[in-house]
Amino acid sequence: MKFRFNFQRHVTQGMLRNSYDRRTMVVGAIQGGIGVLLATRLGYLSILQNEKYKLESESNRVNLSLIPPRRGWILDRHGTPLASNRADFRVDVIPERMATPHETIAQLGELLSLSPVDLQDLRDKIDSAHGFTPVEVASGLPWEQFAAVSVRLPELPGVVTQHGYSRSYPNGPSVAHLIGYVGAASAEDYEKDRNPLLITPGFKVGKDGLEKAFEAKLRGVPGARRSEVTAGGKVVRDLETREDVPGSPVKLTIDGPLQDFAARRIGLESGSVVVMDCLTGGILALCSMPAFDPNSFVNGIGRLEWKMLNEDDHIPLLNKAVRGLYPPGSTMKPMGTLALQLNGVSPDERVSCPGGYRLGNRFFRCDAVHGSVDMRAAIEHSCNTYFWSMSHRIGYEAFAPVARMFGLGQEFDLPGTSQRYGTIPDAAWKMKRFNQAWTDADSLNASIGQGYVSVSPLQLAVMVSRIASGRPLMPSLLLGQPMPDGPALPLTPEQFAVTREGMFRVVNGSGTAGRSRLDLDGIQMAGKTGTAQVAKLVSRGSVGTWKTRDHALFICYAPTDRPRYAMAVVIEHGTFGARAAAPIAKDVMTFLFDPAKAWDSLLKLEQSWGGTAQERLDARYNSFVSQYGVSAPKVSQDAAKDGDVAADVPADEPQAVQTVVQNVDAPEPLPTVSPPPPPPATPGPVPSASPSLTPATPR
Repeated sequence: MKFRFNFQRHVTQGMLRNSYDRRTMVVGAIQGGIGVLLATRLGYLSILQNEKYKLESESNRVNLSLIPPRRGWILDRHGTPLASNRADFRVDVIPERMATPHETIAQLGELLSLSPVDLQDLRDKIDSAHGFTPVEVASGLPWEQFAAVSVRLPELPGVVTQHGYSRSYPNGPSVAHLIGYVGAASAEDYEKDRNPLLITPGFKVGKDGLEKAFEAKLRGVPGARRSEVTAGGKVVRDLETREDVPGSPVKLTIDGPLQDFAARRIGLESGSVVVMDCLTGGILALCSMPAFDPNSFVNGIGRLEWKMLNEDDHIPLLNKAVRGLYPPGSTMKPMGTLALQLNGVSPDERVSCPGGYRLGNRFFRCDAVHGSVDMRAAIEHSCNTYFWSMSHRIGYEAFAPVARMFGLGQEFDLPGTSQRYGTIPDAAWKMKRFNQAWTDADSLNASIGQGYVSVSPLQLAVMVSRIASGRPLMPSLLLGQPMPDGPALPLTPEQFAVTREGMFRVVNGSGTAGRSRLDLDGIQMAGKTGTAQVAKLVSRGSVGTWKTRDHALFICYAPTDRPRYAMAVVIEHGTFGARAAAPIAKDVMTFLFDPAKAWDSLLKLEQSWGGTAQERLDARYNSFVSQYGVSAPKVSQDAAKDGDVAADVPADEPQAVQTVVQNVDAPEPLPTVSPPPPPPATPGPVPSASPSLTPATPR
């Protein structure tokens, strides 16, 4: 028999009470600990981290944005702006913040009435943009379009509207190469300088010319704006604004109206004009045409405009005044006469010119039979035989040092010019360059500015300014900051007088530029024509293709009794100096003394050319739009303005010219030869002189 015992614990009320109290203490302790931790954390956040979270809270409520500073103006010597700022409404996009780029671009195109070409260019800019770098969609918008985009900002992420300032170049192509242009900062710019200003919508940096050279001075200090915003980023109200500090202005020696006139007077030709003040060395005009419109580069150049500029055989992207290199031809002869006098040649010594000069079994042909000529007549009639005879007798080593003394083959301290210095050859140079000995034929070529000789228009202007003034003037671009003269020229006033008399007779006697004498009472001009061969065995004048025709050059100064202005004009493939270059110099010099008369002449010429340079550029672009539409190939934005564009004559390279050359100056300018016709353009009305181009008082 089995017995089962069921033992159960007897729980009393006291035991239950004790168990509950223990659990209560444990739970309470845990809760208390958590409470202490929370209180400690809260105290830490509210006391020790107070400033941090206050700032973050404020940043959620308040939006802080930079205001791009207004760039300093670039002014001419009279205080007239060559580069200024204009107030406008603009729309930018930040690619990194765009949720649906294609839809956003399409909607902006509809709101802003963008053409297919504009939309294509916008897509190209967005594709090449990096990170948060803003891309300009349009600027200079009317209020209606600006407002239409502004009210739709909540549905257009990445789109930014601004009321700010844009860079403006009132004279357009006339100052393009001198002033340069601005553009949005590139990724490389931001990598070098992690300044948030560089990725601020609307901010631009100098990309070329003086805009780039004086970037630090022109940039200014940005402002800032604090705005209260909603969680979605919509602006509720402006709280505080700190105004920007504009950049400092840069004042140049350039005469704005003269710069514009000279650039426009080049017309349909390809060339340059450099004018210097014979008293101070200040550069009054530094023109290179054809050129581009710097206003187009501010927002980034598009495919069609790049194609138009890149395919132009006149190379509008090259600053020919400082980077174009050319054989100086006969414009080197006045300097040659000074070199001869320094080496003991009498100005009255005569040389017989039978129509050329024989060296061994070769006959160097002159352009005419000049008979017996002295130094003055050799300049007047541009007699090659005289200089060949003298250089063979004395040696070319007498010419090269004097050429450098007068500025040829030299580089000058001019901001934003990126000069090429060319070549003044000699025996040591040829041996180093080609490992060949200098020959008598080389001397004959170089003595008349051919062969291996290459110089820039700026250097020619410096040379003629030194001849005219008798001083070693140094060119300058900043008003009030003239460059000190170089080493004194070892020549007497009597020696200079011989050369100046020869140049006087070139224009006012029976010389090669007789038809370009000034039609001004009491003011006469002295000068020297030059015609430089660019290819071997080419017929003279306008025969052959444009690229194979001779360059036309002219150097001059006026007035002859008290030289004030010196000038160099180079027209690429202009055939003859007297035909293409001297008439331009005559009109530019006329402008300096009688602006109204010069404007009357130019406006009539522009009617036959199809309008001003800007109007012709616009018409040509429109023709490209009609012809190519959106079919133009895509190009790199950085390639749109490259300073390494090659000139006709590369730096330090000899020309492809026969050893025996024929340097010809036409004794009289022939009837004007029309340059190659431009692409179809619709002639626009010829405007009267704009306010910035108002003829100045005679000076």
